[in-house]
Amino acid sequence: MIELSKVQEERAMRLHRKAVVVDTHCDTLMQFLKQPNRMPPARKLGEKADRGHIDLPRMIEGGVTCQTFAVYTGRRAFVPEATQVALQMVDKFYSEIEANDGIVAVASHDEIVDAKKKGLVCGLLALEGAEPLMGEIALLRVFYRLGVRMLSFAWNYRTPFADGLNAKRAESKLPELGVQALKEMERLGMIFDVSHLADTVFWDVADVMKGPFIASHSNCRAVCDHPRNLTDDMIRALADHGGVMGMNFAPAFVDKDKATVEKMVDHVDHIVDLVGPDHVGLGSDFDGIGSTPEGLEDVSKMPNMTRVMVKRGYSDEDILKILGGNHLRVFKQVIG
Repeated sequence: MIELSKVQEERAMRLHRKAVVVDTHCDTLMQFLKQPNRMPPARKLGEKADRGHIDLPRMIEGGVTCQTFAVYTGRRAFVPEATQVALQMVDKFYSEIEANDGIVAVASHDEIVDAKKKGLVCGLLALEGAEPLMGEIALLRVFYRLGVRMLSFAWNYRTPFADGLNAKRAESKLPELGVQALKEMERLGMIFDVSHLADTVFWDVADVMKGPFIASHSNCRAVCDHPRNLTDDMIRALADHGGVMGMNFAPAFVDKDKATVEKMVDHVDHIVDLVGPDHVGLGSDFDGIGSTPEGLEDVSKMPNMTRVMVKRGYSDEDILKILGGNHLRVFKQVIG
């Protein structure tokens, strides 16, 4: 329970309602697909569930404006059906949105802002791992035409574009294909995501890229020593590019003992102390994590992040930036 005075609670809720709340990562699309022998059955976007973390009623309750939905196709290093599964997930994204009032698909900054003005929730597509591209930049363009506006080159394994975290022994840089794909992403207007990349690849991306990139769902290694979190030097490099980190709610990335919403905001504090308030946002990883921090049990609890920031004395301006303004800045610059 977050103890606030009446004035603080009113301020927190006013700010949360005003904010364009952006979450740059969830794995909910997987929950909507029918899978062989799957128990329990697939969920629906428009139905409030008593399991999982995200659906439209709970997004509305939690005040989320823009939810990035990840297209994630598998845990294996080689996923032969990745393109088929990715296309099924893209289809499910659009069909679930079309079946429900109150949510729209977006592919630009202005569409997100327009959704907020109309009181709507909106969804943005991302590829988590480049397996569906099958080593082809032509398929990058195809997925762009389908509305995908964010891409990470690898999950935890190697793809033709880059090495993921579990391939770190290679101590690799981007292959030539990865460099070419980055240039094509810059031309098209797609956001590059460094979450899940091997550390050495992160540094090569920082050397190759001129503009901003993001870590859609990563925390601070100095606060919680986990290889999926970023070091202070990485955070500085990301900030130097004008990028943003989306805070990941996976308990193992938050605290080694007990994860809570307060300890989640400890990561926000660390980034703000290190590089200022312009480079941190939200990237929950909802529906991709088995458990959650206390106080962040599902998307309906998102206002608790605002409550803790109010309690810690953050300014109105900085809270609005962290809830979504920072990510919107990058969206406007990169995807238009």
